[in-house]
Amino acid sequence: MKFNNREYKLSINGINHWIKIEGYENKSMPLILIHGGPGGNHYNFERTVGRMISKERTVVYYEQRGSGRSDKPESADDYSIDLLVSDFKVLKDSLGIEKADLLGYSFGGELALEIAYAFPNDINKLVLSGPSLMYSNIQQLIQIQGFMSVAEGILLERIETILKQKKSIEEKYNEVWSIVDTKTVDRFLFEDQSVAEQNRLLWNKSGLQNTGQMMKALYKSPPHVPLLHRLKKIENETLIITGVHDRNTGLSVSKIIDKELNYSSLELFYNSAHFPEMEEKEKFVKLTLEFLNTKD
Repeated sequence: MKFNNREYKLSINGINHWIKIEGYENKSMPLILIHGGPGGNHYNFERTVGRMISKERTVVYYEQRGSGRSDKPESADDYSIDLLVSDFKVLKDSLGIEKADLLGYSFGGELALEIAYAFPNDINKLVLSGPSLMYSNIQQLIQIQGFMSVAEGILLERIETILKQKKSIEEKYNEVWSIVDTKTVDRFLFEDQSVAEQNRLLWNKSGLQNTGQMMKALYKSPPHVPLLHRLKKIENETLIITGVHDRNTGLSVSKIIDKELNYSSLELFYNSAHFPEMEEKEKFVKLTLEFLNTKD
């Protein structure tokens, strides 16, 4: 690698991307972290389990185009899976990394799989935490069901009314998201509401917001062949971590991915919803490091 521990901006495909390197002194194979969203950031992760992992591993953070502390493209249409995969390749090569492990959470897990599919020889192992399949209707159905399981009173009645309408799943999904309040979203994402409160405090402290622009653009330009139909071609050893109460990407999606991949294992976190890295930090770090540090 060409850089020591530091935080800076790197121009990738004409867009300045936020980069941070920690644990360089460990001299390990770099572990590149891929955040979710789409359009999220690493702020919370780097202040929680990221610090714990970097005590043993060389960790590379980067935030995707238009996300977090990275700059936005000039056009709202300058987002696609292919562009995000290309950005990763330029990043890796610019840092002088020959081969890396990947840890992707939520949509970042899906993007990690896309990267491994595109550049199999550049990637060693994959850790996927609550990975998504955003171009599958199952994802939207899981989230609608998830909100129904935690919504109360009038809100639950409004969701049930939406579901009775003669609209597409996508339209119902967007309408449900438009009416849910902060407390319901916290119950949706977390089992332990004290952890949800800590998470939201960090979100607020970061001052970073997901504009939703990337998600809208990605839905407009889906891959020609859905990832679900390409998973069998991915040969990388993969650890899938999923909270059994995950109402966002869902245990069923993780099971589908695990079934399709050739060399994967699924670890369940029984006290977690969508963020096992925050609800069961010590277990998350232990399993991740054990998996990554085990020689083939």
